[in-house]
Amino acid sequence: MKLAIIGATGNVGRKTIEILEKSKLKIDSLFLVASKKSAGSEIKFKGKTLRVVDLQSYDFSNAEITFFAAGSKIASEYVPVASKQTIVIDNSKYFRMEKNVPLVVAEVNSNALSKHQNIIANPNCSTIQLALVLKPLHDKYNIKRVVVSTYQAVSGAGKEAMDELISQTKESLDGKKLKSRNFTKPIAFNVIPHIDSFVEDGYTKEEWKMEQETKKIIDKSINVTATCVRVPVKTSHSESVNIEFSSQINIDDVKKIISNTPGCKVLDRHEDGGYITPLEAEGDYTTYISRIRKDRSNERAVNLWIVSDNLLKGAALNTVQIAEELVK
Repeated sequence: MKLAIIGATGNVGRKTIEILEKSKLKIDSLFLVASKKSAGSEIKFKGKTLRVVDLQSYDFSNAEITFFAAGSKIASEYVPVASKQTIVIDNSKYFRMEKNVPLVVAEVNSNALSKHQNIIANPNCSTIQLALVLKPLHDKYNIKRVVVSTYQAVSGAGKEAMDELISQTKESLDGKKLKSRNFTKPIAFNVIPHIDSFVEDGYTKEEWKMEQETKKIIDKSINVTATCVRVPVKTSHSESVNIEFSSQINIDDVKKIISNTPGCKVLDRHEDGGYITPLEAEGDYTTYISRIRKDRSNERAVNLWIVSDNLLKGAALNTVQIAEELVK
């Protein structure tokens, strides 16, 4: 198997390399590709030193599967060209809602891969961890409506955003006036109810993505509404979710279904510390579910808490799992 990573030096690109190190895929060659600025740098992989090559001069026919981890601008320009010579798994938002492009969460709808035309889209990081939990519950109880509030780590906005959280935290503790570069307001010791640009009806594009992508992946009949918030956390997204079903549910059965779902783990003790936090989920392939309880205001609904590393299952890990499914 010959693989390539476009955007190999970025947050998601480097995580993809780490995951491929542990993957069961038999990799004969790995091509690391990035911008001219990063070309020539060296990265270790399976005991070898690989040199990063310039995207502008890279030959896409080198690899059978190519991971794109370089954002929408690069994807829009290069994926149509690359897909004529290699299967593309794209982590950007650019192709997700295209009718002929499968939007895939490996454990949820890998059957959609049979329809790919050399372009496969990786969903939004927040959508992936939500879909993992919703799909088995929908299969059993039929979900009517989902209300989700996200608490998203700064790593979802890139390395510069992570650097800003660290620098602003230091500046705030030193009593300095904070200047925001990657966010609309200071992120240190703050929360910002705004991710991506605003669209119609006062929603943001991030909220729109969660609504539309969930429908495309699971079932277009599910009603989804989201509020997406950026929080001063380095890595791992958290979600508070209310799920309403078409009929009454058994809460113990809900816990059992989620516990038996691949990629998920229930950690739900009704005691101090009997739940997962983003800090604990960082670096872990697992999506954790806690605080599972019946909605006292609605006998057909449950509340729960979902946490997952957004750079792993929310990005790099899912793309590698898609590749593994393709190889199968």
